[in-house]
Amino acid sequence: MDFVANQGPQAFIDKLMARKRAQAVKFRGYDKRLEVRSVLAHYFDDGIVKAGLDQLCDFGGVHVLLCARKLGARSVKQSGPHPNHVRRFVYHIRPFQLRFRMLENSLLVVAGLVLLIWGADRFVHGAAATARNLGVAPLLIGLTVVAFATSAPEILVSVVAALQGQPGLAFGNAIGSNIVNVGLVLGLTAMIRPILLESATLRREMPALLAVTLLTVSLFLDSFLSRIDGIVMLTGLVIVMVWLTRLGLRSAANDPIAQDYEAEIPSDVSMPMAIIWLIVGFGTLLIGAELLVDGAIGIAKMLQISDVVIGITIVAFGTSLPELAVSLASALKGEYGLAIGNIVGSNIFNLLAVIGVAATIEPASLPPSVLSLHIFVMVAFTLVLFAMTYDYDGKAQLSRLEGLALLMAFLAYDGYVIAQNL
Repeated sequence: MDFVANQGPQAFIDKLMARKRAQAVKFRGYDKRLEVRSVLAHYFDDGIVKAGLDQLCDFGGVHVLLCARKLGARSVKQSGPHPNHVRRFVYHIRPFQLRFRMLENSLLVVAGLVLLIWGADRFVHGAAATARNLGVAPLLIGLTVVAFATSAPEILVSVVAALQGQPGLAFGNAIGSNIVNVGLVLGLTAMIRPILLESATLRREMPALLAVTLLTVSLFLDSFLSRIDGIVMLTGLVIVMVWLTRLGLRSAANDPIAQDYEAEIPSDVSMPMAIIWLIVGFGTLLIGAELLVDGAIGIAKMLQISDVVIGITIVAFGTSLPELAVSLASALKGEYGLAIGNIVGSNIFNLLAVIGVAATIEPASLPPSVLSLHIFVMVAFTLVLFAMTYDYDGKAQLSRLEGLALLMAFLAYDGYVIAQNL
């Protein structure tokens, strides 16, 4: 075609690389698929060009070139008008391409979530069984190993997202997961069965969660998470792990949460099988995280919303499903300490490990909405949980009414976020 012959595709590649560098790098040479993209970018109106660059830049449109040639577009001249029938053809084919891409990305997200949920269960099972076979006390396993392992989906999603240059997805995942854990998980669990807070150990963890939340907010105030901020968070993670270890060693043997962990941590798993489950679970988590991040980024680009929003909504909900299953099952069995302790520990690790790892790998600035809305909501949910579970009269609990209030607040927040961005 004259356009390609006279100008070449390099200018178009430069435009494309600014939007989707990873894929464009593979197409530096001449290619028919670049030829058709160049023609579309040069001759079509702004709406088509925007769709081609922002949404259809998967280089899968070689069939458009072939069909366009059949319709008489073979001899398009640089100065001449583009045939109307070719314009109509692209208008008709574009919605089908968009639907296919959306379906493909949605399937990636669903497959990633399924693998994350199953992998998290096997990883926690293997990690807890391994620690028990090594002679670690059940309470200490629950406070450290299990708490860390239940945050493994969020941590691996954070690592994969940061390595792909999408740290906003990791930040949104951590913030959104904490909101989901308190608003949806604890709210729904308390509505089904009120949660009694009888554990002295758990009551000591609540102020730690509040302190970690305030530390995170202080690092967010300059709207930029640097590598130093990430190192500060990871250092805080080490300090918290040491503190939890000492807390577990000092706790009374008859603490209700210790009995809950004693009942739930597997004791009949051999060391070889525990290690196998640990490896299988970790591998499954890694594959699931890769699929979930790829699908989430694709959906964010197609809907033209930020990766932070996708992390706060879709990814946060998916990675919090293991916590939802554990809390519901524990509450139904009367293991109230495990039901809420699972959430408190997970939220601590989400902030320090998930955000810390992402900031250390890929420092990034934060969208204004993070400070103006999302961080504020996360802190509000944490403060409300602290107030609801504080021992005012010797009987701390989350009632059904308080659970309903948490759930309604979560639904209102998520509904607002979705409405504002779609």
